[in-house]
Amino acid sequence: MGEGESKHQLQKTDPGGGEVPVAAAALAAGLHFVATPIGTARDITLRALDTLRVADVIAAEDTRTARRLMEIHGIPLGGRPLLPYHDHNGAEMRPRLIRALTEGKRVAYVSDAGTPLVADPGYQLARAAIEAGLPVTAAPGPSAALAALTISGLPSDRFLFAGFPPPQAGARKSWIAGLDASGATVILFESPKRIHRLLGELCESLGEDRQAALCRELTKRFEEARRGTLAELRDSVGAVPPKGEIVLVLDRAGAAETSEEDLDAALHDALSRLRVKDAAAEVAERLGLPRRDVYQRALALREKD
Repeated sequence: MGEGESKHQLQKTDPGGGEVPVAAAALAAGLHFVATPIGTARDITLRALDTLRVADVIAAEDTRTARRLMEIHGIPLGGRPLLPYHDHNGAEMRPRLIRALTEGKRVAYVSDAGTPLVADPGYQLARAAIEAGLPVTAAPGPSAALAALTISGLPSDRFLFAGFPPPQAGARKSWIAGLDASGATVILFESPKRIHRLLGELCESLGEDRQAALCRELTKRFEEARRGTLAELRDSVGAVPPKGEIVLVLDRAGAAETSEEDLDAALHDALSRLRVKDAAAEVAERLGLPRRDVYQRALALREKD
C-alpha cells in the first residue's frame, strides 16, 4: 500500500471541510452521550472529539460552554445546529431531537461538564430514544464523582452516588439517615454555601468520627482534597469557607469500628465453611469493609493455618 493510499484510508472530509479519521466519519446514527471536561479542557477524550466533529446535530446543557469547548479543540460547527437541552426546556426539545434521530441523524449530547445524566440532564432524552427503539451510546470520560472517589483514600470497591441533598429540612434528615443503608462509600455533591451546614448534619446523624474527604475544584488550578473526620472537615470549612465546586466522599458505615481481632474472628469462621474468595466476600459484605483488603487478610490467615 502506497503512502497516498494509506492516507486515503485514514482520512475523510468532515462537515466543516477538514479531514478527520475514518473512525469519526463512520460514526453511526443514534444518540451519543458525550462526557466533557470538568475543568481542564485537555481531559476530553479522542472519541469525544471525533463525535463532536462529525455529529449532525449537537445538543448541549449550555450551548456557550459547548461552543467554547469546540473552539478550544479546533472543531468547526459549520452549518450544524447547536441546540440547548436542559431541565427547563426538555419537554419542548425532546420531540425535535427524537425526530432528528428517526431521520437517521447522528445526535451528540453534552452536559455543562462531566458525564451526562450524572447529576446532569439527559435521562428523559435517553429514555425517550430507547422507547422509540433508537440507538443510544456513550462516549465515556471525565466524572467529578469518580475523580473524587479516586483521590479520597476511601474504599472504592462499592460506592453509592447520592447526588445533591434535598433542600427541605425533613426530606434532608431522612436522606442523610438513609446514606448508610447500602453499606458503601458515599459520594455526594453540595454547594459551597451549604457545605458547613451539611457537615454539621452528617456529624449529628452519622457520627463525628466518620472518615471523609472534601474535594473541590477537581482538575482545576486550585484543586484541593481535605481528608479527615467529619468533625475536622466541619471545623475547617467553618473557619475558611471553601469556594468552587465540591464533592464530598464519606467512608462506609462500620469500617472504622471493626477491629483487627473482630475481622480475624469473622474470617476464621467463614474460612471453616467456605473457600478463601467466598469467605472474604461474605465477611466484607457483613462488616462493610473493602473486599480487596479482606481477601488479602484471608489469604494471610489461610497461610498461617
